[in-house]
Amino acid sequence: MSLYIHLLACAFGLGSWVAINGLWVELPLIVNVLPEGWDLPSYLTVIIQLANLGPLLVTMAHKLCPGRLRENLVIYAVLTIGVLACILLTVFWRNITVFLGAPRSTAFFVLTFFLALVDCTSSVTFLPFMMQLPAKYITTYFIGEGLSGFVPGLVALAQGVGMSKCVNVSQISSNVSQPGEETFAVETQYLPANFSTEVFFSLLVTMMVVSLAAFAMLNRVPRTYELSTKHLVPKSDTVISVSGGVDNPAMCDPKTQEEDEKDQSRPLVVKPFYSHCELAFIYFMVVWVNGATNGLLPSVQTYSCMPYGNLSYHLSAALASVANPLACIIAMFAPKRSLVFLGILCLLGSAFGGYNMAMAAMSPCPLLQGSPLGEAIIVLSWVFFTGLLSYVKVMVGVILRDQSHIALVWCGAAVQLGSLVGSIIMFPLVNIYHLFHSGDICNTQCPL
Repeated sequence: MSLYIHLLACAFGLGSWVAINGLWVELPLIVNVLPEGWDLPSYLTVIIQLANLGPLLVTMAHKLCPGRLRENLVIYAVLTIGVLACILLTVFWRNITVFLGAPRSTAFFVLTFFLALVDCTSSVTFLPFMMQLPAKYITTYFIGEGLSGFVPGLVALAQGVGMSKCVNVSQISSNVSQPGEETFAVETQYLPANFSTEVFFSLLVTMMVVSLAAFAMLNRVPRTYELSTKHLVPKSDTVISVSGGVDNPAMCDPKTQEEDEKDQSRPLVVKPFYSHCELAFIYFMVVWVNGATNGLLPSVQTYSCMPYGNLSYHLSAALASVANPLACIIAMFAPKRSLVFLGILCLLGSAFGGYNMAMAAMSPCPLLQGSPLGEAIIVLSWVFFTGLLSYVKVMVGVILRDQSHIALVWCGAAVQLGSLVGSIIMFPLVNIYHLFHSGDICNTQCPL
């Protein structure tokens, strides 16, 4: 039964961000079709943050009507919307309309909004639902959430997304003084993908259906560990471990069980595990980590990696996707709750993120361009940036899970706040002030 629940929790977590992560890894193909081109990533970050309307409404419902919101029905609704939006995206993503005198990817943007609404709302509904299960399953859920980026990344690599080559192309001169003279120029030509974008989106539909089915089966699991949000409140003399819940050694003590049965008839007092300053630091880490991983850095990943070549870009995207679930697995077997330790990891991950941002700002001529060392450094920097901050994200979720149900709700709200702030900061820098410049790898000439 325990393995069965682990599998369901992992499959359930798969649907949390699989749609948006799938769009990100498919961008190298999408930008060659839609009129926005390489400005598309910054548009997506803003659309995704507009979808914070969903978690805002859920958070307000928890605040104004505590205990009345049925999260199960909300989760069913958002997952169903996700399945339908993925199906429509498969059919209509190429449709273009003229808006304000320019061609726009209206259908793609609208459907992306609904997919983002699903994924953003998952932050304040999926985690509180997992509160109904023992603590060990929340780590498995985070593994599934990590796989929501890893699986589309692997599929995109198998698809051969955005691979290109430099070729000499002959051109006939139209110069009046030398009419008809043949000249040669180097152009970037993208290789055809192994399968179409429509097939890729169909795989996203499948993964959303798997997540919906896993949630339905989780709801049918016998609540032999129904230490739900009504009674899962730690007593002052009990220490909750990461493998808490039914696996907590205190549960095996007959005396403890007898006392618990007596105590269930009266309300239990929540122990303040952390001071107000410590909780403020924890929520600050949630805001910062998600602001960096969901808002600041994704907007400039192409600018930081593409100058080193397509191979560097694909390796950074794929290996960073691997780093996320790997960090979740490490958190399961080597949990560290020390706030000092988590703060140091957050600082190190931010340093790698700062390097990535600096290389994006220096595009199209970043440091060590054209050298294997530069390519290796940018790939490793993205891997460590994602892995370290993913570990922090998981452990903070475990810590807040043991606090209370409402702590996880506010954790989800902090996730979306950080993502929103990061995206708002980056959009004008990329699209209005144009601080980041893309370059053609086949034609960009950089000083040695």
